[in-house]
Amino acid sequence: MTGRLKIALALTGYLGLLIGFLLVGGFAIYYDVGPDNQRHLNEMLAPRWQLLAGLCVLGLGVFGALFFAACQMYVIAPLKVVEGLRIILNANPSHRIAGAGPAEVRLLADSVNQLARRYETLEQDLEARIIAARASVVEEKNRLAALMSELSQGVIVCNIDGRILLYNERARQALGSGEAGGNGTASHIGLGRSIFAVVDRSLLVHALDSVRQRMTEDQPDLNVRLVTSTRTGQLMRVQLAPVLTPQPPTPPASTDAINDSGKQLPPLSRYTLMAVSGFVMTVDNITRDFERETRRDMLLQSLTEGSRASLANIRVAVETLLEYPDCDPPQRDQFLQIIGEEVRGLSGGVDKTMADYADSLKTRWPLEEMLGVDVVAAAQRRIESRLGLPTKVEVLDDSLWVKADSYTLIQALTYFAARLRDEYDVREVRFSLTRKGRLARLDLIWSGVVVSTQTLPAWEADPMHVGGEDSPLTLRDVMERHNAEIVFIVEKARHRSLFRFLLPLALPVPKTERPAGSYGVSRPEFYDFDLFNLAAYASELDERKLTDLAYTVFDTETTGLEPAQGDEIISIAAVRIVNNRLLRTESFAQLVDPRRLASWSSVSIHGLTHEMLVGQPTIDKVLPRFRDFCEDTVLVGHNAAFDMSFLQMKEEQTGIRFNQPVLDTLLLSSVLHPNQTSHALETIAERLGVPVVARHTALGDAIVTGEVFLRMIPLLAAQGIRTLREAREASEKTLYAKVEY
Repeated sequence: MTGRLKIALALTGYLGLLIGFLLVGGFAIYYDVGPDNQRHLNEMLAPRWQLLAGLCVLGLGVFGALFFAACQMYVIAPLKVVEGLRIILNANPSHRIAGAGPAEVRLLADSVNQLARRYETLEQDLEARIIAARASVVEEKNRLAALMSELSQGVIVCNIDGRILLYNERARQALGSGEAGGNGTASHIGLGRSIFAVVDRSLLVHALDSVRQRMTEDQPDLNVRLVTSTRTGQLMRVQLAPVLTPQPPTPPASTDAINDSGKQLPPLSRYTLMAVSGFVMTVDNITRDFERETRRDMLLQSLTEGSRASLANIRVAVETLLEYPDCDPPQRDQFLQIIGEEVRGLSGGVDKTMADYADSLKTRWPLEEMLGVDVVAAAQRRIESRLGLPTKVEVLDDSLWVKADSYTLIQALTYFAARLRDEYDVREVRFSLTRKGRLARLDLIWSGVVVSTQTLPAWEADPMHVGGEDSPLTLRDVMERHNAEIVFIVEKARHRSLFRFLLPLALPVPKTERPAGSYGVSRPEFYDFDLFNLAAYASELDERKLTDLAYTVFDTETTGLEPAQGDEIISIAAVRIVNNRLLRTESFAQLVDPRRLASWSSVSIHGLTHEMLVGQPTIDKVLPRFRDFCEDTVLVGHNAAFDMSFLQMKEEQTGIRFNQPVLDTLLLSSVLHPNQTSHALETIAERLGVPVVARHTALGDAIVTGEVFLRMIPLLAAQGIRTLREAREASEKTLYAKVEY
């Protein structure tokens, strides 16, 4: 029985008792005065019935006012205290209850606030102790994250269901769909997502079956190597290693155990007590290597197949001349002419093949992109340690990147320095690194000693011998390997000479950009090993606990409020929640060209002008990417019915349908706090202690909504709402759920 009903029954009882007393007293007086007086009373009261009816209506009004005031003071005010107490205990310890209602309720609110302050102090103390205890764990996690972000290989860790627990930026670049979201990152790789969305399921199932077979055979190497292709046609070399976890021992613990028949049992495998709980994948993009090898194969085929006919003709002509040495001069000349023509044709074919495939030949040796200053520093260390020759630096451009085989390039520089020291008694060398167009100029400089112009050609042809190390390569070999040149320059005015290495520049290694909307996150959250323990995702979502689900929290900005009248989406953004964590680095944010003008009232709210939207992708290009981003998740929004109405209006045009469950923080707020007067996003955020950042931008509102939703989950659990079905059913019963757009 509700509080309002209790008060209504009490007041009704009091009023009924009062009316009863009045009626009993009136009838007693009426029958006690005698017939003559009764007739007189009837005559007196007859014209006053309307007045009595008015007094009854007035009495009912007074009764209603008293009922409303009593509800506000003794029902609503205590319920607000209860709601505030739940917020303090389950979502926001800093929340305080505003005193309202009679003195007794205000006293209760003050007492609750005092307890809240003590509770907050205890919470802060406990949190400080937890942080101190977890400091070493956090440090190890940060080291892991730093290591993962710097690896040149893509790394992905999955549980046995194929859900991603860890990945690095290289893996996201390698296995992304090629269609980036608004923040420039591919949308298919993310914590809690299925790896089978980007890698063929049958391939990984086969690899895991191979791992289990090797475990059965007690093989020491469980790693499986395979090659697959992505949606964009990129070839990937994948190495899969299992993650093994102990399982309860079912076989005998001793390897010398005897069975019931008295026979010796076979020794236990090293994997007998282990089970595969997940796997680690390292990913390398081998598309360029494959293309390079293909071009080399084409080169070999061109040299062999294209030369076969010419060589056959030459062979026939030579064999004929050898077999008939006394043939007529005209025939001999004819055969010699054939040989000459075939040789010229063969030579021309080889030259053409070499020209067509020159790039493939030059890249035969793997070259690495590296900073030019690192090459100079390594050469200085080697020359000083191996030769005892002092080195200095003149000019260094630290922005230059070169493609180099660092070992042979540094060996060549050391070789030059050694011959200068030994043959010309040079006592010091200097380095300079500058840019000239698309080339890097790396100079090895010395002063005083004049070197002959014929020195460089002579040194280029000699095998390199440096500090007791012999190399089969010559300087010319090293330069051809690098597609580079060496020139000898004499600067008479400065009394010095130099060997200049002209090296092709490489593009600088791009820095990993922080995705839009990270809002100062100190380190990207690319890992979550707690997902190892989550139940399989194949079960029905409705019966899953809210804490076990993955969510996509989204928001839109529009040209107006009437989708049926032609208003369009101009911005859509979302962030993901996995394992009760808001992953700000896994965000989607995209402006949309609505191909119509936005109303001035909407522009004044979100600030997106027509000029900012022209040229952006249209909604039919954006929605497929957004659907991929939120695949296999529950959608969450604030006043989500409004946003969903815009998405549903585009179903026929785009063929994109969002059929997953939807939760609305507006409806959930009315479930949790039915006695609060406002359920606006800012008000809810303030109530739950969530800071509001970038309000009225799609991504900013999505992040605030996500934080609010995470604070709501324990509040819902306190009211017995723990599963998705229970949350949806509770939302559907609220008044706000009846609003239509």
